[in-house]
Amino acid sequence: MTQTTSPDQAVIQELEDKRYAAVLNQDYDTFEDLCHADLVYGHTGGNRDSLETYLSKLRSGALRYHRIDHPVENIVLVGDAALVTGQMSADLTINGSNKTLNNSALAVWTKDAGEWKFVAYQPTPQGLSA
Repeated sequence: MTQTTSPDQAVIQELEDKRYAAVLNQDYDTFEDLCHADLVYGHTGGNRDSLETYLSKLRSGALRYHRIDHPVENIVLVGDAALVTGQMSADLTINGSNKTLNNSALAVWTKDAGEWKFVAYQPTPQGLSA
């Protein structure tokens, strides 16, 4: 079965790659430029950050990514929103402690003034069953 990709889906895939590269390479200005001002960034442990608090953790070094793999499984366009489902595994340091994450993830992008902006992220740890 062949899956077709719309131009917006291709753009979203590029933006996902760019946002992960930005945090991995500590290019936080680029990451900030990709984000909507109302970003809600969820974490594996259930806590959430705003754009301001997430950037503060990144810029201070409290949160540092060393490796990120992020295969995208699907990009669903709904109006001016793009829902990106996939996986995210990473090696990172959180407040001085090394961690490895293996998550399913949902990223949400919204078209704001004609430009796609990253507005929400929610990971779910793999290995848990309902």
